[in-house]
Amino acid sequence: MTQPDQLDQLADSGVDFAGFIFYPKSPRYVLRQMTTGQIKKENRVNKVGVFVNAGIDDVLQMVDECRLHMVQLHGDETPKYCERVADYVSVIKAFRLSENDNIEWMIRPYMDACDMFMFDTMGAGYGGTGKKFNWSSLKDVEVGKPFFLSGGIEPGDEHELKAFSNEAVAKSLFAVDINSKFEISPGLKDMNKVLEFAANLNGGASNL
Repeated sequence: MTQPDQLDQLADSGVDFAGFIFYPKSPRYVLRQMTTGQIKKENRVNKVGVFVNAGIDDVLQMVDECRLHMVQLHGDETPKYCERVADYVSVIKAFRLSENDNIEWMIRPYMDACDMFMFDTMGAGYGGTGKKFNWSSLKDVEVGKPFFLSGGIEPGDEHELKAFSNEAVAKSLFAVDINSKFEISPGLKDMNKVLEFAANLNGGASNL
């Protein structure tokens, strides 16, 4: 999110989390559009700061200045790095998946180092790809932590998400992450699409 008025709409709609990207190379870098003071004032949604290979002190400074509730670490952060940040704030470690990845092997070193996982699609860089990975690759995984499902989720995916919610692994599915497929331009959401999607999930699948 980059627009204060759209944050207000999210809060009014019952959406649980709002993401703020603190990666200067991203076209959605929030500090181009909002000040830390503006982010700090928002207290009706859970604020998630997204960081990529940032210094620990820089992350904790933004946590403090913006009163972030969680951080999502989307780079090459080590388990030790995650553990240090998790001493101060809840940590979501993102994993970018490609075909034939051994997911249990990837997440095992992080089991005691962070609070939640996110599964996203592998791309050339650190930003989102706007593409889905094969969700069936998670079916036989013992995740062992709450996780966010991400990667190219778009309007119309509600039925597929509800079907996925019946898989055994979905007992750990904590949230669905949406982004580029709901945008007019980077950082500017099509709020009609966002709110309709949220209403469809919240109304039709109690565990999503």
